[in-house]
Amino acid sequence: MTTQITPAPPATDGRTTPSPAQRPEGRLPRWVPGACFAAAAAVAVGLEAMGDFNIALAVLWTAVLGTLFVWVSSRLMEGPRKATDRLVTCLVGSAFGIAMVPLLSLVYEVTRRGIARFDLTFFTYSLYGIVGEGGGAYHALMGTLVITALTTLISVPIGLLTAIYLVEYGTGRLKRAITFLVDVMTGIPSIVAGLFAYALFALVLGPGIRLGFAGAVALSVLMIPVVVRSSEEVLKLVPNELREASLALGVPKWRTIVKVVVPTAIAGLGTGVTLAIARVVGETAPLLITVGITNATNLDPFAERMATLPVFAYYQLTQPGVPPEFAIDRAWTAALLLIMLVMGLNLVARLISRYFAPKTSR
Repeated sequence: MTTQITPAPPATDGRTTPSPAQRPEGRLPRWVPGACFAAAAAVAVGLEAMGDFNIALAVLWTAVLGTLFVWVSSRLMEGPRKATDRLVTCLVGSAFGIAMVPLLSLVYEVTRRGIARFDLTFFTYSLYGIVGEGGGAYHALMGTLVITALTTLISVPIGLLTAIYLVEYGTGRLKRAITFLVDVMTGIPSIVAGLFAYALFALVLGPGIRLGFAGAVALSVLMIPVVVRSSEEVLKLVPNELREASLALGVPKWRTIVKVVVPTAIAGLGTGVTLAIARVVGETAPLLITVGITNATNLDPFAERMATLPVFAYYQLTQPGVPPEFAIDRAWTAALLLIMLVMGLNLVARLISRYFAPKTSR
């Protein structure tokens, strides 16, 4: 009987030599993606410089060529798996860059054209008796503030109480019907809201009526569903444990809502209301139908026409008079002021969400 002796493996220091398939692949230096996009930008600018330079096309070419350069470089050095990951990353980043082009272009163009009349006169004078140069948008700015405040006064109580009902009390078919109607109202075109408000007031006060209050009602039709939806989602985030603890102490449900639920969600509610105001402050079509335009200052929403910034900009651009340059400058400045109002409201919403949210301790 013979015994086969298997030779012992050679002694090693505990490390195994990986196969070629297991060996780690190379990595691109961190500067390579940036260099690829810089080279793509140079090529894109060169291509556009051959004809009429178009910055939008230059950005598009930069995104396409830069993504292609990064993918090829990564595939050669890192392999197909890492190249695919970099390709998707570049596509997402390029999409973001392309989406920012019209936004930045809009802000730049409005600022460039509107800054010329962004002076004290624009904020302190109306167009009453003004022909040609001079005048301002004081009457339109004050009209916008009055109508927006009135819209908020109408929409916030209705929207907030509706959201409380849907979250705290609503059940069955009525809740589903209200939710469906709110969803439908969210998608209503602004011109339809204006026609509704005009028809409503025309039935009561006669055709041809123009009132600031009618504009506030039209804007409320657009603002209420936004307030309802945002408030509903915020109220749903309040932990049920807080409600149950209050009810277990014998506190009535209405008092639990007033003293526990609403204060807990106050930051989110304030943010939602502020964003809803930003949603309607720049609407033009409803105010064009219900409020009209005037060159004089009218701060009474229940008497005659009022001026608002969106309608002011519209008429200054479409009916500039002779010479048209001065009216067009006023239109651009009104557009710049509207953008600043919307940006300011969004900033206020973020500050409310940050500083008024309930603080939790460990």
